[in-house]
Amino acid sequence: MIPSEKEWTDALIARHGPALHRRFSSAKVAVCGLGGLGSNIAVSLARAGVGKLLLMDFDRVDITNLHRQQYKANQIGRYKTEALAENLREIAPYTEIQPVTAKITEENLAALLQDADIVCEAFDGAESKAMLVNGVLEQLPRCFLVAASGMAGMDTPNNIKTRKIMNRFYLCGDEVSDAADTIGLVAPRVMLCAAHQAHTVLRILAGEYDV
Repeated sequence: MIPSEKEWTDALIARHGPALHRRFSSAKVAVCGLGGLGSNIAVSLARAGVGKLLLMDFDRVDITNLHRQQYKANQIGRYKTEALAENLREIAPYTEIQPVTAKITEENLAALLQDADIVCEAFDGAESKAMLVNGVLEQLPRCFLVAASGMAGMDTPNNIKTRKIMNRFYLCGDEVSDAADTIGLVAPRVMLCAAHQAHTVLRILAGEYDV
């Protein structure tokens, strides 16, 4: 049986305290890219009680995604936005989920992300990453950005870290590894980087800006 909204809220307040819960529950966070990073970021933020999640991707679930992404075998072929929204509503039924099945470009970035307090960059390609980072920093002056670089292969997980690049901009990962140069992406290391990003989001919402 699904708990009532009051029961759900009371449980979160018991864990985080009322002040922190207000900060989390009133926030809107955009997750751009719903693969290994983005799907895990979204699950962590939903479990923490973030009030609104904007889920952005244009891709569909593929069998090759299932070893590290938060989808199910019976969701193969569905848009990731729709599949992840369904899963998140099972996990956190009172989080407001806004799926947007679209490709983010320089032209539509500001319009799509203008209401977000924090944007999580979770793309695969270097060009897309750079476009989003530059676009958010240049076009959305009040928005924080949490990006990722380097989480591939079997190297030690202790190399995954969070670094504050500048005001409003944080970078998570080992900043070195590339999937093309290793055995590829392995679930625990990708999830660890996603956890860094999600926790950085929560620290920003809590007013903790240092790393």
